[in-house]
Amino acid sequence: MNAETLILIGGLYNLALAVFHLLFWKLFNWKQDLASLTPLNRAVVQILNLCLTFVFLVFAYISFFHANELLHSKLGRSLLALMAIFWFLRAIEQIIFFGLRRKASIAFLILFLIGTGLYSIPLIDQALRR
Repeated sequence: MNAETLILIGGLYNLALAVFHLLFWKLFNWKQDLASLTPLNRAVVQILNLCLTFVFLVFAYISFFHANELLHSKLGRSLLALMAIFWFLRAIEQIIFFGLRRKASIAFLILFLIGTGLYSIPLIDQALRR
């Protein structure tokens, strides 16, 4: 699979995670669950989720419409590296905050490592071609 294809798949990956995050209110019963938090903490959780959703949409947009620039410019390769690091850090956070005792947690760890690969493999491929 070529580097541009991996980046386009990365765009779909980020788009899917954006949709997933928009469903948090319903999936995790946030209306009821977050009611136990202080108004400040309730607002912070929801704002962080919406901002993270926006980041996923930005990653998806860049992946869909600027894959060539991601591969062939210094700024693009920097963005590829940052997106790969973002997903790698999310994988590490999965272990720290959720552990690996449950199958779902292991599945999310693998999912986030896939995100790491979708952006790091094209970056490594470009570095080897230079």
